[in-house]
Amino acid sequence: MNEPGTGPVRPERQITTVRPGDTVAVVAPSGPPDATLLKRGIQRLEGLGLKVSAGGRVLDRQELPYLAGSDEGRAADLQAAWCDPAVSAVFCARGGYGAARLLSLIDWAAMRAAGPKTLVGSSDITALHHVFGVELGVPTLHGPMAACDTIAAEVGPEPVSWENFQAALAGRAPAVTGDRVLSPGRAEGVLTGGNLSLLASLCGTRHHPSFDGRIVLLEDIGEEPYRIDRMLTQLLQGGAFDGVRGLVLGSWVDCGDPYPVLRDRLLPLGVPILAGLPVGHGSPQLSVWLGAPAVIDTESCSLAGPIRSGEQAR
Repeated sequence: MNEPGTGPVRPERQITTVRPGDTVAVVAPSGPPDATLLKRGIQRLEGLGLKVSAGGRVLDRQELPYLAGSDEGRAADLQAAWCDPAVSAVFCARGGYGAARLLSLIDWAAMRAAGPKTLVGSSDITALHHVFGVELGVPTLHGPMAACDTIAAEVGPEPVSWENFQAALAGRAPAVTGDRVLSPGRAEGVLTGGNLSLLASLCGTRHHPSFDGRIVLLEDIGEEPYRIDRMLTQLLQGGAFDGVRGLVLGSWVDCGDPYPVLRDRLLPLGVPILAGLPVGHGSPQLSVWLGAPAVIDTESCSLAGPIRSGEQAR
């Protein structure tokens, strides 16, 4: 068995698609979901023809109000859902904070034995995306969550995000277009990354990030430029960007103007950098597959991921 954080246990696999008729689970590995939003989000997923089961502790609470129940309970729900042979995909209810607290509580050997399936989420779920990629070698879907407004708003799902989300689940999402190029070029590699704050928080742990040979997605919310500088500097000085092939920058909601610091810290890497993708927080919120091959083409200002039929990808 590989020691945690020492590298992929196997080459990256093809994406595992989600189809009508599949059973999926909804769990809360991070913050506590709103019960009304959760119910509505489950109904929206059922409207796609999915059979949805909710983790037994998904509405648990504890003394720390920013966590959806105890660490042990949240880890148990996540592992039970992933290891259930009837479940094709595990959808996270929301982000917030808390997923990283589960990493030492999960039986990774049991998770590997369960075989490939799909994890869906974003924001705080970046910690799980990263470690699932290292420990399980499976692609995961960075996208909207069940108890968040993108899917569960009273007026209905955000239309652009919802259409894209369905296409991504089926393995046929179109390329995502950015609105600016910070450094021109073309790059190919496995896409990794996610929320900058979560990636930086893994520095110095046994899950320390390495982007060697990868294309890296970065995004965040509510961070001042100097804090973005601090987190990028931490990752740079920790060697995370050594060997990186390209960068795609998603949304920076309520982060002021992040581009001066992004240019200052990232342009010296000398790789293609595409920015302004509607990925991360904000609306629309498009979905991308992490742990799967991707291509940056700054001439078309696009990030293209795996596009396969359900039969091929399954």
